[in-house]
Amino acid sequence: MTDDPSNGPSSGLSGTVEGLLESEGLAAAARTLFGERLAIATAFARLLAGSAVERGLIGPREASRVWERHLLNCASVTELIGQGESVIDVGSGAGLPGLVVAITRPDLTVTLVEPLQRRVTWLTEAVEELGLGTTVSVHPGRAEGASAELAPADVVTARAVAPLDRLAGWCLPLVRPGGVLLALKGESVDQEVAAAGPALRELGASSWDVRLCGVGVLPSPTRVVRVVAGSSPLNSSRGGGHRPPTRSRHSARRSRRD
Repeated sequence: MTDDPSNGPSSGLSGTVEGLLESEGLAAAARTLFGERLAIATAFARLLAGSAVERGLIGPREASRVWERHLLNCASVTELIGQGESVIDVGSGAGLPGLVVAITRPDLTVTLVEPLQRRVTWLTEAVEELGLGTTVSVHPGRAEGASAELAPADVVTARAVAPLDRLAGWCLPLVRPGGVLLALKGESVDQEVAAAGPALRELGASSWDVRLCGVGVLPSPTRVVRVVAGSSPLNSSRGGGHRPPTRSRHSARRSRRD
């Protein structure tokens, strides 16, 4: 990635994340979602606007909107996660939503699954710098093979990783029977869910729907597809991953990171 210096960290954005929060009128939402953990969230915002941009994990233009587009958007999904549950974040990238979930909810145990080594290195450093080592671990590798190495989780999260049918094929083998996949999606979520219905049924999902998180708190609520895993665990060939029976016409996109 070639960064535009005029939009990069040299603009000083990494040192003014508190000012961005106030100027965008999001301070009340941040206090509501993060509570006493707001200081840790602010430290993570500095990392996103600084080293994450410098090392190409997010684009330089994202530095000016780390709160609304990234931290608050991701934090709101925790209202769908129960007390003390285990979470696997697939394709974690810059820790979105996984690190934000861990910051918001210290009662959760979170595993960040990420295949690219440069992101793994950054995530490992961020976990240490933020003091999250007791509840967060980083697992290098692809989601397709992670079920051979990780215990099934209560919740699997993903954001901007792949179309829903393909994503479910990767993620449902990581979910315990009766657990949930929470996929953060955009404005076309209803069409994506409708297209993925046949694949979700064949993958054994017992139900799925779209939830709006952060209603009354965020200017624009977060759209989340909640997929409940069936009562029988998927056979993912223990390391080969489960290939969904149908594929979306759209290719996977990782616009938030590269």
